[in-house]
Amino acid sequence: MTRISNRRALMGFASALAMTGVMSNASLAEDQAPEATETVLFDFESGSVPANLEGSNAALSLVESKGGSALRAVLSSGDNLYTNVTFKPENLLDLSGHEAAGLAMDITNPMPVSVQLNLDVRDASGQTHTRSKVISANSSGTYFVEVIGPDLQGDSGLRDNPSDWIYDGEEFIWMWGTKQIDASKVAEFSLISMSLASDREILIDNVRVVADPPRNPNYLVGIVDPFGQMVGAEFPEKVSSTEALQLKAVEELDGLTGKAMPGRSKWQGWKDGPKLEGTGYFRTAKVNGKWSMVDPDGYLFFSNGIANVRMSNTSTMTGYDFRPNYVDRREDGDTTPEDSEGMNRVSNAALPGRFVSSSQRAEMFTWLPDYKGDLGDHYGYRRAAWSGPLQKGETISWYRLNLERKYGDRGDESYMDDWRQVTKARMVDWGFTSFGNWLDPSFYADPAIPYFANGWIIGDFKTVSSGDDLWAPLPDPFDPLFAERAEVTVRQVAAEVNGSPWCVGVFIDNEKSWGRPEQIETRYGIVINTMGRDAKDTPAKAHWMGMLKDKYGTIGALNSAWKTDFVSWDVLAKGVTLTNHNEGKIADYSILLEAFASEYFRIVDEKLEKHMPNHMYLGVRFATWGMNPEVVNAAKKYVDVVSYNEYKEVPHDATWSFLDEVDMPSIIGEFHMGASGSALYHPGLVHASDQNDRARMYKQYMETVVTNPNFVGAHWFQYIDSPLTGRAYDGENYNVGFVTVADIPYETMVKAAREVNASLYRDRFGDPQSLNQGK
Repeated sequence: MTRISNRRALMGFASALAMTGVMSNASLAEDQAPEATETVLFDFESGSVPANLEGSNAALSLVESKGGSALRAVLSSGDNLYTNVTFKPENLLDLSGHEAAGLAMDITNPMPVSVQLNLDVRDASGQTHTRSKVISANSSGTYFVEVIGPDLQGDSGLRDNPSDWIYDGEEFIWMWGTKQIDASKVAEFSLISMSLASDREILIDNVRVVADPPRNPNYLVGIVDPFGQMVGAEFPEKVSSTEALQLKAVEELDGLTGKAMPGRSKWQGWKDGPKLEGTGYFRTAKVNGKWSMVDPDGYLFFSNGIANVRMSNTSTMTGYDFRPNYVDRREDGDTTPEDSEGMNRVSNAALPGRFVSSSQRAEMFTWLPDYKGDLGDHYGYRRAAWSGPLQKGETISWYRLNLERKYGDRGDESYMDDWRQVTKARMVDWGFTSFGNWLDPSFYADPAIPYFANGWIIGDFKTVSSGDDLWAPLPDPFDPLFAERAEVTVRQVAAEVNGSPWCVGVFIDNEKSWGRPEQIETRYGIVINTMGRDAKDTPAKAHWMGMLKDKYGTIGALNSAWKTDFVSWDVLAKGVTLTNHNEGKIADYSILLEAFASEYFRIVDEKLEKHMPNHMYLGVRFATWGMNPEVVNAAKKYVDVVSYNEYKEVPHDATWSFLDEVDMPSIIGEFHMGASGSALYHPGLVHASDQNDRARMYKQYMETVVTNPNFVGAHWFQYIDSPLTGRAYDGENYNVGFVTVADIPYETMVKAAREVNASLYRDRFGDPQSLNQGK
């Protein structure tokens, strides 16, 4: 890559924008705030661990602390993966009758590393409310969870909000479950850790109910500044003016060389290592017992990259909408108001057809650009959302808007061209060997480093349900229309890639709901639910009926194995409810599930072989909550690399030991860590205490992947922080970017990536002189 030159021209310095005054998040004066009511549930002063406490993979004892006693919990990092400390009050807790109420506790972490704790609060009926919080290394503080209150009664469009409590403590962050459990019958609550890289120790004290704390009614008002950043927060990457943004850009460009790290091939492979046969495209091989990809020239290749380098999902809902006939559809699914109505010639307030659809959302912003202004083209429109209070409406991309402020729009040389050029220089300079999934196809023609293509199979084909379809029901691969739509998808990807050897391979679809492996009903939900449907309307069921008839011959033989009493095959074909899952049923569930998944992967592989024969099939990126053995076995018959998304502190050996048996090259398609209390309100799925801790955790995760002989790569998700107020599609507002909403790199993460990548190949394969070539 050539060095970026003519920096002042590149920046396209724009004139300073007039900013409105930034509103502060209002709060009550301390001397005006009423006191919360607190009732202690556990103070640990009895001399022994209370009988109504349970520890699973957590050794519990009492220790002296602050002049009294506290509960000490040693959390195991062993093969059990989960630890929990469960508190069961003697009587059901009744938190109803209060405007706001919840639980609080004092937690000390005496260890030199942070620990993330989930908090499950469960009512008598089993409904669970799950939150999470990272406890910083060598720290002590108060942590609380709101169980009942106004904040839980609506949906702001953010995965988690700033706290509305005025309380001396840090709030556990919302994760998943039921927001409004039965607060009149709280049965128990648990502190849980998952997939720890090392044993941890925490001290817990003064567990209590907190009722009627003072609240800030304006906690969601004026929280976004004119750059899309958090009002009131201070962090090194924050910008306060267009001039400051441009100055940071100039400073960064001075340090970007675009030069690959030493010892790399043209394709970012290991030029200092052994050289195998080069085929002109990427492939896989097993070298000295370790799986590897091989670059087009024959050098060993390990894929370390960043996913989601694109503008999609950088937009957030503004709280405005347009009346019918004032919205024009665009090819990319986003829309902007029609200029033909004169919308760009008036202020937002007078924009024809524009109205406030959510005052709560609209009031979050201290400033929005005018449609008539230079930055008005960063509005969009979403016609459907997966979650949130608004299913459609106006959006804005602060990230794209800040790129224009940063680089300027100079006609033929737009800010998007500058963004692509700088992004490629960053990837090379930071030492990454590839991009991850979901790269904007505009990079494909000149990517600078290898990339992964992707496609979604969409259409009106029939579907089946696992009973827990997170994103969508599964396609029925036995419906002929599925094969037609798969070919349409692959043809489109092939046209975009255009035979380029820079394309490592292709991911098709993502995080399908194949079934959760914890229980029979969830592991085989696809089979159990589909057997309840009529085979005449369900191609998968019809195919399974043929398989069962071939195996058993008579309905009596099937009844004998299943311990059922179906009077005929017709009864089974019309749909039955399957219960009492005995060994005979389970054995057949397994066979039918693998047949279902095999047909899916067979069809996709067939289309890829037809249209992209030189590129690897990299699977469907299994979410680790849905990677049943049958489905993995089906995939390995057709894919070149099996892909998984693993959001944990590390990919724990207890989870991934099965890879030795699978004996296939495997890749982590997504992982991340986010910092708590930093630039956004939600850290993400895996929490770090700050940016330094995030960098430490990134290095630890990558070390685990690099030293596992079955993994051939891992991709961080994602390049850009989520919007502060949640992405328009589903409200994710995670601090998981390598760059901020203002396109400023997190230096701690950049430094960590350079350190990982500088020693990547030696850490993976050892001393090149001692390696023997082979498969």
